[in-house]
Amino acid sequence: MTITRLLVANRGEIARRVFRTCRTLGIRTVAVHSDADAAMPFAAEADLAVLLPGDAPSETYLDADRVLAAAVSSGADAVHPGYGFLSENADFARAVIKSGLVWIGPTPQAMDAMATKVEAKRLMHAAGVPVLAELDPSAITEADLPVLVKASSGGGGRGMRVVRTMAGLAESVRLASSEAAGAFGDPTVFCEPYVERGRHVEVQILGDTHGTVVVLGDRDCSLQRRHQKVVEEAPAPGLADTVRAALHEAARTAGEAIGYVGAGTVEFLLDGDRFFFLEMNTRLQVEHPVTECVTGLDLVALQIAVAEGAALGGLLPANTSEPRGHAVEVRLYAEDPAQDYQPQSGTLTALDVPGVTACFDNPPAYGLRLDSGVEAGSEIGTFYDAMVAKVVAWAPDREQALRRLAGALERATVHGVHTNRDLLVNLLRDPVFVAGDMHTTYLDGADLGELTRNGYDEQGLRLAGLAAVAADTEARRGRSPVQRGVPAGWRNVVSQPQRTVFDRLTVEWHGGRDGYTSADGAIRVVEVRGTTVVLEHGGVRLPFTVNIRGDRYEVDSVLGHLALVRRPRFTDPAARVAAGSLLAPMPGSVVAVRALAGDTVRAGQVILVLEAMKMQHNVTAPADGVVAAIEVQAGQQVAAGDVLARVEEDA
Repeated sequence: MTITRLLVANRGEIARRVFRTCRTLGIRTVAVHSDADAAMPFAAEADLAVLLPGDAPSETYLDADRVLAAAVSSGADAVHPGYGFLSENADFARAVIKSGLVWIGPTPQAMDAMATKVEAKRLMHAAGVPVLAELDPSAITEADLPVLVKASSGGGGRGMRVVRTMAGLAESVRLASSEAAGAFGDPTVFCEPYVERGRHVEVQILGDTHGTVVVLGDRDCSLQRRHQKVVEEAPAPGLADTVRAALHEAARTAGEAIGYVGAGTVEFLLDGDRFFFLEMNTRLQVEHPVTECVTGLDLVALQIAVAEGAALGGLLPANTSEPRGHAVEVRLYAEDPAQDYQPQSGTLTALDVPGVTACFDNPPAYGLRLDSGVEAGSEIGTFYDAMVAKVVAWAPDREQALRRLAGALERATVHGVHTNRDLLVNLLRDPVFVAGDMHTTYLDGADLGELTRNGYDEQGLRLAGLAAVAADTEARRGRSPVQRGVPAGWRNVVSQPQRTVFDRLTVEWHGGRDGYTSADGAIRVVEVRGTTVVLEHGGVRLPFTVNIRGDRYEVDSVLGHLALVRRPRFTDPAARVAAGSLLAPMPGSVVAVRALAGDTVRAGQVILVLEAMKMQHNVTAPADGVVAAIEVQAGQQVAAGDVLARVEEDA
């Protein structure tokens, strides 16, 4: 069958990625979108778009009946599930096939076989693929510790907890089960031995309907936070040839054991030269671009070709197993790593990565690739994943790929929301990572304050502050209807410097005929030209770019990016928060309310539970006292800074 109109049962970056290939192949496209996503780029790029009324994933992208109805009503003849949401839902795949549509993915039977980690491990063990022992949570003893509690269904770090003491086992199992039930509809969890310094290495496989399963190389995804990948690369560095060959053979065996069709990933945990099967993702992976770069393939095009019945023998070049150079991908997230990876929300006012030569496609030569579901003006909301973009560097070797990617990220313009950009830049230059000595727990004990630091030390802040002041006052003077020729900040008799207060510093400065200087005269503004401000300090000239949007000042320079918020001269009394208020530390959803108004509580007692970034977070009482008010209810979406409850402290 030849596919002519394809619906992507997904959103954001992966929807745009599939649409790009469809345009190349001459296939018409259909998007489905929620109310919250109506203005997102992917909805506008499709040939047709169907609204799924609502915002929450459960009533939109996870509603199989609605998505299938959209496919039928739009005249689609095929469905691509992307990743996440319904991509590994075998019942949805069956419904698509039963409706007479082409399913771009493995058979429902293969999905069933890999749907739960418990059954998948048993099947792989029977096929001869190495697996870690499964432990019953109720039978664990001190001798088994540490162990990892894992959700049997799903992945992405949800329903996963490391347990090091028997005292923490029961609560970890309960929390993991709760997260798994909420995320996947299956509360089943299991335990396995925890490998302290293991590496996460995965193998890309591709199968056709004629019984052929091929291996398209491997990837390393060991740099993770909260069991979610941060940096991925292909090929996996530092593997002995014998280990790499054994990994590939084990992945091929896994695919053949379940008659795998389409693109899939077999994930392994490496402990030295030993490796163990973790799980199989029966879909396209987020990190598939690094494999595409080093193989020169289009995995989405291959998925479509296989679904149309093509044999792999006529699709793949003979040298597919030999990688071309090295590719590294980072996930740029709207989050604050220094604050326990709190997700951020707001309007993305600028997104530009210098040197990008391809979007959603392999660069024509060694270079940079950008896959993003958003653009300037897009809203980073609280309903879905907070990923801003995937940035990929492809170079002749690993060292060049790391250097190129770090430099591009450092010079990127990303405004409007706080991101993990500084963390990514520092990780790509971290000596341990550069040496290839990373493991899945490397970030667990890292000094995130140090890893998120950029060039804005105390002196750098003074420079940025004066640049912001100069850009602002010159812009105000340019808009003034009178006295435009008078220098901003002019005083006939200078008695004291002027003061501008930002959220993280106070700038004391002078302005007059000679321009702007810091109060001590050590920093001088040489030039203000639009958004560009050139400063001179210690004989060195340093240009800054300052973009002003309301009271937010986005400052970029060789020191990195800095967001400054100008404080008003007078505080609105209505904006004050009552003493004892518990504020949402991040945007998310209220999972549970554990206390009622009038309850007596102890310091540290859980008052509410928030779910954000696929994890649950406890909001606790700051001190002994009485719950004066609960301002939210279970299921409610909240933004960072919203008042959740108020606790009156005991005298």
